[in-house]
Amino acid sequence: MIENSLVDITMVDQLWLILLGFAAGILGSMIGLGGGIIVVPVLTFLGFPPTVAASNSLFAALSNAVASAISYSKQKRIEYSLGLKLGLLSIPGTVLGAIVSTDVTSDVFKILFGFVLIASAAYIFLRKKIESKEKIISKQTILFAIGASFFAGLISSFFGIGGGVVFVPLMVVGMGLTVKKAAPTSQLILFFASLSGVIVHSVLGHPDFLQAGLLSIGSFAGGLVGAKLSITIKERYLQILVSVVLLIAALKMFYDSLFGNSFLVF
Repeated sequence: MIENSLVDITMVDQLWLILLGFAAGILGSMIGLGGGIIVVPVLTFLGFPPTVAASNSLFAALSNAVASAISYSKQKRIEYSLGLKLGLLSIPGTVLGAIVSTDVTSDVFKILFGFVLIASAAYIFLRKKIESKEKIISKQTILFAIGASFFAGLISSFFGIGGGVVFVPLMVVGMGLTVKKAAPTSQLILFFASLSGVIVHSVLGHPDFLQAGLLSIGSFAGGLVGAKLSITIKERYLQILVSVVLLIAALKMFYDSLFGNSFLVF
């Protein structure tokens, strides 16, 4: 079993995880990608092992997905049939992702996650430009969606991010949903992807349940707030800010993988 905590610290010392989960939950809910793109880099920079960072983050992603889906359901912005299908299709990938993550080294994890952050930043910055008109879903699109769902489930569980970085562009570009519909539907999908990943990670002994619980508390509250803010907030400045932060985090990931992590505190 992987060591869940590198030092013996009290619960009070870890309460900052609630604030981290809250901030990540707001952003994750608004853009539909899940808060893991914020949580995982922070935990990694602080010296958490990859499997602990990913599994702890996945608990927060699940909590965020539940809160966001509840709020978006009340706003009638979720495509339930599509969300259920894609969510169930992602489950085999989440199982594989959790198992594979057991043996990944810190440097390899950082490099791979750096590319995920770059892809996320590109999507967030360009999301309005890629929004397309409604399309007729062909057999080819359905087959592609099946493969994409498996891949999204795999990276969801492996990196602890939920998989929204694949699902949202898939629904917008491939299926013609608007971002206003795709982001909420993504939260329903992330519920299935995160739940299955949480179960497998827990069986494998990866998460620190105290840390995961604190992150989940903040992420749930952030999900409720983010879903409400998504109705009226002007997105452009938020998109630019988040994209820049993610790119900086990606560069830091690459740097740490090559020269070591200078911020190791755990």
